[in-house]
Amino acid sequence: MADIEDGPTADMPLRSAEPPLLARVGAAMAIIVGGVCGGLIGYAIVDLGCKTSCPVRAGAAGVVTAVLCALGVAVVVVLVLRAMGEWSATTRGRG
Repeated sequence: MADIEDGPTADMPLRSAEPPLLARVGAAMAIIVGGVCGGLIGYAIVDLGCKTSCPVRAGAAGVVTAVLCALGVAVVVVLVLRAMGEWSATTRGRG
Protein backbone atom coordinates (compact mmCIF):
# COMPACT_ATOMS: atom_id res chain seq x y z
CA MET A 1 0.00 0.00 0.00
CA ALA A 2 1.04 3.54 -0.67
CA ASP A 3 2.04 5.72 2.23
CA ILE A 4 -0.76 8.31 2.30
CA GLU A 5 -0.86 11.00 4.95
CA ASP A 6 -4.06 12.87 5.67
CA GLY A 7 -2.48 15.53 7.85
CA PRO A 8 -0.35 18.54 6.94
CA THR A 9 3.23 18.03 5.86
CA ALA A 10 6.20 20.33 5.59
CA ASP A 11 5.42 20.83 1.89
CA MET A 12 1.71 21.41 2.44
CA PRO A 13 0.90 23.30 5.67
CA LEU A 14 -2.56 23.14 7.25
CA ARG A 15 -4.85 25.79 5.78
CA SER A 16 -7.72 27.36 7.63
CA ALA A 17 -11.26 26.78 6.38
CA GLU A 18 -12.19 30.21 7.67
CA PRO A 19 -13.27 32.69 4.96
CA PRO A 20 -11.04 35.72 4.37
CA LEU A 21 -11.56 38.78 6.55
CA LEU A 22 -12.93 40.85 3.67
CA ALA A 23 -15.55 38.17 2.91
CA ARG A 24 -16.64 38.05 6.55
CA VAL A 25 -16.89 41.84 6.77
CA GLY A 26 -18.88 41.93 3.53
CA ALA A 27 -21.18 39.21 4.87
CA ALA A 28 -21.84 41.13 8.08
CA MET A 29 -22.52 44.33 6.15
CA ALA A 30 -24.94 42.50 3.83
CA ILE A 31 -26.88 41.14 6.82
CA ILE A 32 -27.07 44.58 8.43
CA VAL A 33 -28.14 46.33 5.23
CA GLY A 34 -30.73 43.62 4.51
CA GLY A 35 -32.17 43.94 8.00
CA VAL A 36 -32.36 47.73 7.85
CA CYS A 37 -34.00 47.69 4.43
CA GLY A 38 -36.50 45.05 5.51
CA GLY A 39 -37.36 47.02 8.62
CA LEU A 40 -37.90 50.21 6.68
CA ILE A 41 -40.12 48.45 4.16
CA GLY A 42 -42.18 46.75 6.87
CA TYR A 43 -42.59 50.00 8.78
CA ALA A 44 -43.59 51.93 5.66
CA ILE A 45 -46.16 49.35 4.53
CA VAL A 46 -47.91 49.24 7.91
CA ASP A 47 -47.68 53.01 8.36
CA LEU A 48 -49.27 53.62 4.95
CA GLY A 49 -51.97 51.02 5.60
CA CYS A 50 -53.14 52.62 8.85
CA LYS A 51 -56.07 54.97 8.54
CA THR A 52 -55.10 56.68 11.81
CA SER A 53 -51.74 57.13 13.45
CA CYS A 54 -50.43 53.78 14.70
CA PRO A 55 -46.71 54.14 15.46
CA VAL A 56 -46.57 51.15 17.81
CA ARG A 57 -48.00 48.75 15.22
CA ALA A 58 -45.76 50.18 12.49
CA GLY A 59 -42.70 49.99 14.75
CA ALA A 60 -43.46 46.40 15.72
CA ALA A 61 -43.91 45.46 12.07
CA GLY A 62 -40.63 47.18 11.27
CA VAL A 63 -38.76 45.22 13.94
CA VAL A 64 -40.31 41.89 12.90
CA THR A 65 -39.59 42.40 9.21
CA ALA A 66 -36.05 43.60 10.00
CA VAL A 67 -35.32 40.39 11.90
CA LEU A 68 -36.90 38.19 9.24
CA CYS A 69 -35.02 39.90 6.41
CA ALA A 70 -31.72 39.76 8.32
CA LEU A 71 -32.25 36.02 8.91
CA GLY A 72 -33.00 35.47 5.23
CA VAL A 73 -29.89 37.33 4.16
CA ALA A 74 -27.86 35.43 6.77
CA VAL A 75 -28.94 32.10 5.27
CA VAL A 76 -27.85 33.22 1.82
CA VAL A 77 -24.56 34.58 3.19
CA VAL A 78 -23.75 31.28 4.91
CA LEU A 79 -24.46 29.36 1.72
CA VAL A 80 -22.28 31.72 -0.30
CA LEU A 81 -19.38 31.50 2.15
CA ARG A 82 -19.60 27.69 2.19
CA ALA A 83 -19.71 27.55 -1.60
CA MET A 84 -16.74 29.90 -1.74
CA GLY A 85 -14.81 27.63 0.62
CA GLU A 86 -15.66 24.50 -1.37
CA TRP A 87 -14.75 26.18 -4.63
CA SER A 88 -11.36 27.28 -3.37
CA ALA A 89 -10.69 23.82 -1.90
CA THR A 90 -11.62 22.18 -5.21
CA THR A 91 -9.41 24.48 -7.25
CA ARG A 92 -6.51 23.92 -4.82
CA GLY A 93 -6.91 20.17 -5.24
CA ARG A 94 -6.67 20.41 -9.04
CA GLY A 95 -3.51 22.45 -9.07
